[in-house]
Amino acid sequence: MSFITGKHVARRTMLRGLGATVALPFLDAMVPAGTLFSATAKAAGLDRPRLVCIESVHGSAGSSPWGAEQHLWSPVAAGRDYDLTPTSLSPLESWRKYLTIVSDTDVRNAEAFSQPEIGGDHFRSSAVFLTQAHPRQTESSDVRAGVSLDQLYAQKYGQDTPLPSMQLCIENVDQAGGCAYGYSCVYTDMISWASPTEPLPMIRDPRMAFDQLFGAGGSEDERTARRRSTASVLDYVNGQVKELTRSLDASDKRRMDQYLDNVREIERRIQKVETRNMSGDARTLPGAPAGVPDSFEEHIKLMFDLQALAFQADVTRVFSFKTGRDASSRVYPESGVSKGFHPSSHHGNKPANVLEFAQINRYHVSLLPYFMEKLQAIDEGGTNLLDKSLIVYGSPMGDGNVHNHKRCPLILLGGAKAGLSGNVHHRAAAGTPMANVMLSVLHMAGLTEIEQLGDSTGAFSFSA
Repeated sequence: MSFITGKHVARRTMLRGLGATVALPFLDAMVPAGTLFSATAKAAGLDRPRLVCIESVHGSAGSSPWGAEQHLWSPVAAGRDYDLTPTSLSPLESWRKYLTIVSDTDVRNAEAFSQPEIGGDHFRSSAVFLTQAHPRQTESSDVRAGVSLDQLYAQKYGQDTPLPSMQLCIENVDQAGGCAYGYSCVYTDMISWASPTEPLPMIRDPRMAFDQLFGAGGSEDERTARRRSTASVLDYVNGQVKELTRSLDASDKRRMDQYLDNVREIERRIQKVETRNMSGDARTLPGAPAGVPDSFEEHIKLMFDLQALAFQADVTRVFSFKTGRDASSRVYPESGVSKGFHPSSHHGNKPANVLEFAQINRYHVSLLPYFMEKLQAIDEGGTNLLDKSLIVYGSPMGDGNVHNHKRCPLILLGGAKAGLSGNVHHRAAAGTPMANVMLSVLHMAGLTEIEQLGDSTGAFSFSA
């Protein structure tokens, strides 16, 4: 590969080596001489929002009758003068500038429509989250839901990046056949749908995600050999890095060094997890791939790091991220609760139990600032990537205790460049479909031609 020495470097410059392909972050040198950054950014599509859709299963403690009275999810006041202290959103206090809360929307298409569907809420919900469409009850291959929000965006704006989108998850999702109540496991395992009949597989292993982002080159044997070595993917492109950096100014060199250090550090952490998990010691997750950390927190932070790096290098602008699996009894020791996730959601509306579940909700929310800090630290033409991001975080279930889909938890995170004013709590009118909010997200992302998503009755107004 050759570089143009001097000022200009092509935006899609790739560093290639044996079993390695490394995209570059946006550099000042990628702006042609005499051209405004805004024009270059628009031509490269960098003015478009980065979209992340994060599903949390089992609803929230604040969606239960007692929890709603205590405001365990939604603040008491709507508007901008609200108090997060009693809520599970309190870890976002210092991020209010980027926080938009939307309370009391319903996900009716996750409800049972017919008698045979009753009881299948856990095995129907995830397929509804981003499609807002009612899934066909089947245990066979004739699955049907709708096109998901993330894929609508990827189909229009993801075609000019190396990967149109990526789908990540934390829990085991490699089950086949039927799960329960007549539903195929794909409804439970996947949240992204490229078409009404085409769910997209999720990646659980950080090593697989890393290889898609930075190690797609070469044969499978070459990639396997590279993974087994202690070398970094960057060692295979070191000569090209040196050749490129000779043509960069001081600020671009610092940006490149920071980016490459992050790539190397994430790869080092993945290698450390693999070494630990292949040591022969007993694992908390004995059936998980070697690249999957036993620690939920370590796992989710690795996945957030990979998303931030992918955005920085513009490998993709679209992620869906499934942080749990319905009916999972996983324990989160860092939350301070020793009870499993699913049993905790069945709290019987008893105050002490509801508070325990709220504590788990709060712990999950507390991991979001880690991702936001990563995005905020990445500069792209004078604007940080958090300002350019549109992050959807919520659940298609409301009160997990009774498996309903009313007053479902939902927040948006991101900045003005993605259409969000931030620091506001919107309380929806009773019966408002969550699909209305999802439709407005599509409009903010530039898909103004879409008039309906699922059971939407119109775009949700974000006027404060």
